[in-house]
Amino acid sequence: SASSGRSGDPAGSATREAIENSRKALRLLQTEHPTFKPTLSIIQVGNDDLGQETIRKVAEEIGLNIVRICLPHDYTENEMVDEITKVNIDPNIHGILLRPMKESYPSKILNAVKPEKDVNGVTDFNLARLVHGDVRECLVPPIVSAVVKLLEKQVPTASNVTNESNCYLLLSSLYSLGWKKGVTAGSSRTFRSLFAVPPSTKRGFDYQLPVGNEPISKCALQSMITEHDEACKCGSGPLPLTTVCSAEGMVKAVCRYVPDADMVIMGSTKPKLIPAWMKPEITTLDCSHDVLWGHNGSGVQPASYSDQISDETVGELAVAMCMQLKGCSASPFVFFCSDIEISRGQSPKAIDVLAKEIGLLTDEIEIYGQTKAKVRLSLLERLKDQPDGNYVLVAGITPTPLGEGKSTVTIGLVQALTAHLKVNSFACLRQPSQGPTFGVKGGAAGGGYAQVIPMEEFNLHLTGDIHAITAANNLLAAAIDARILHENTQSDKALYNRLVPLVHGERKFSPIQIARMKRLGLTKTDPETLTADEVNQFVRLDIDVSTITWQRVVDTNDRFLRKITIGQASTEKGFSRQTKFDIAVASEIMAILALTSSLSDMRGRLGKIVVANDKKGQPVTAEDLGVTGALSVLMKDAIKPTLMQTLEGTPVFVHAGPFANVAHGNSSVLADKIALKLVGKEGFVVTEAGFGADIGMEKFFNIKCRASGLVPSVVVLVATVRALKMHGGGPSVTAGAPLKKEYTEENLKLVSDGCSNLRKQIEIAQLFGVPVVVALNVFRTDSPAEIDLVCEIAKQSGASDAVPSSHWSDGGRGAVELAEAVRRAAKQQNRFRFLYDLEVREIKPATM
Repeated sequence: SASSGRSGDPAGSATREAIENSRKALRLLQTEHPTFKPTLSIIQVGNDDLGQETIRKVAEEIGLNIVRICLPHDYTENEMVDEITKVNIDPNIHGILLRPMKESYPSKILNAVKPEKDVNGVTDFNLARLVHGDVRECLVPPIVSAVVKLLEKQVPTASNVTNESNCYLLLSSLYSLGWKKGVTAGSSRTFRSLFAVPPSTKRGFDYQLPVGNEPISKCALQSMITEHDEACKCGSGPLPLTTVCSAEGMVKAVCRYVPDADMVIMGSTKPKLIPAWMKPEITTLDCSHDVLWGHNGSGVQPASYSDQISDETVGELAVAMCMQLKGCSASPFVFFCSDIEISRGQSPKAIDVLAKEIGLLTDEIEIYGQTKAKVRLSLLERLKDQPDGNYVLVAGITPTPLGEGKSTVTIGLVQALTAHLKVNSFACLRQPSQGPTFGVKGGAAGGGYAQVIPMEEFNLHLTGDIHAITAANNLLAAAIDARILHENTQSDKALYNRLVPLVHGERKFSPIQIARMKRLGLTKTDPETLTADEVNQFVRLDIDVSTITWQRVVDTNDRFLRKITIGQASTEKGFSRQTKFDIAVASEIMAILALTSSLSDMRGRLGKIVVANDKKGQPVTAEDLGVTGALSVLMKDAIKPTLMQTLEGTPVFVHAGPFANVAHGNSSVLADKIALKLVGKEGFVVTEAGFGADIGMEKFFNIKCRASGLVPSVVVLVATVRALKMHGGGPSVTAGAPLKKEYTEENLKLVSDGCSNLRKQIEIAQLFGVPVVVALNVFRTDSPAEIDLVCEIAKQSGASDAVPSSHWSDGGRGAVELAEAVRRAAKQQNRFRFLYDLEVREIKPATM
């Protein structure tokens, strides 16, 4: 056994105690999560086996997996950082033990370890917390914890000291027992963190600052003591500690301090530094054999003393303490990186490589940087004879402020289909607005290990589509006010000369003006033949200011623009009015972009935008203002879908982003059509609808499918246990605030009551004749009974299948079962139908 030791050996009993505590904590976790098994990754330079047997045995006794990564000696710093980063973002690795196998290591490498996975306390982030006294928020290096534990075992009256953060009590107890002085000798960088402390914190201690100490040595047990300076007072003062770390003059220093010491903690690997003449009553801890860091001991032992604890036993205890499951009594010992860390931890394939993989030709893409590209619409003509793939819509139950994860399900599903089941698939997503991105809701790239990368590219400017919409929208808004100003201040003749100017002595109507003449019922094509009344009709729109519905937009949450006054400058000649700004994605131009099928179709739709009524009550359009061509030019690149990729390298189209509450809440028809051609007959295109199924899904069917002519194959209905609890009568929730216990503890009644919402959404989808698969987006607080209950109720309510999905934490692998259920559902008979037609029927009153 790794913890075997002599009978009564304090190190052996302490090691056994640490191992047993960890085993109990793990068994407790596994009662709720039977398949959970923590994994520790050991990253080292070279393949030296020093200490590996000890580490393996301790891990085996506790029940941990060990993954060993041996890097070549000639690896550069950047290459090592890259390797560490890969382990940081691996959800199956729960701790990282960095074993550099040498004394000094660059901070760049040490700090590459994610603090949450650092089991040896090597990062500056951890050490900074330690030196500032945040001992409950940091990790005391295991070798330090081992020394403290052993000193505790040596002093019976200090047995109440059970935490590293209370080590100052232990030291005070040592002083009260007559231990007047302590000496630490050694140069190990981790070992020096035991008693080293910056000069500014040396209050009341017999302390000698080590010569040439490194950054890690500036964080110390004494920094915890100084945090509680008053509590350290005991008898005539705290225990005087002398730290000797300098290689130069080490022997002289040892000879000077050791004779008067009551205890000696040795961290040196040099045998000549270990004196053979120490008095027998000195308590000695030999830490020269640092198993965790791969440092070998001296190989030569000093004379045996009754109170000496060997380097091997101290090393074993340090190993056991580094493997403790800290703070894991209620939840799995699983560390997750933030979304942005996961995104940046993955190197996306070059976008031209991805384009080639999915069958795009070189002249069919316009590359924007290394990770995104526009796809030209000419592709549709080339693939017009290619059969479409399966068309899958991801919708959700009525959403809560927390969000239910439709985007992550969409991405997790295509990752499962393509990366794991080897089926062609495409995700088609909306481009997020900067408003929610910089608000509480955040971005829309998905999350965890099911997201579009690079995340910041996706969530911010992308390829400028929203900026193009903003420019086009505000151009139209400016044209409205300019037209009103000109009509208010100029005669018919002056307006006519502006609208139809003489060019080389000749006037000509533009095509857009001829179209306006036809709408007015005027058939003349020669500008010189119009009568005064006809000129008046032509030049004056007579906009009723009170009916203007077209607002300016900005893609930012700016509440102070909700109501403004324009036209206050003297140049506006007294024409002012109240108006407001909307958010850019709420613009009708965004909805048009999402529904258009070609550039000419988009131009026609833009021209039909109604901006106001005239004083006779007739609609005034963008075509009447003569700006349709300008709007189309601004949108000429925005009409092309943007190609990106998921975390697992599967393709994604990002295009359009209308809100579901003010528009139809779906990505573009063009992106879907192109993707359906690219995946082929057996492939899958997965898109999502905003808000709940009773808004986004119905609009997808009634508006988008009607406009595109496409027929959906399957609806994936996303639900979460916590949302169902809220619908079942649970307390209100606020994004960002801690969840109440109803949402973190099992409550089958709330779940059952909330499933009424799920039943209704399934019923709505079935009315359209489309098979439904329920995807239960699983959270760590969901109990197995709650998950089983939701899936059972969903199936009883008519769903083809109901599947729990862990894509957020496991990526595509966690959504494989969902992907298989979707494939089965797509093979079922599809009876898709619209619930109403577009003909307005006269409703005759009932006769009595």
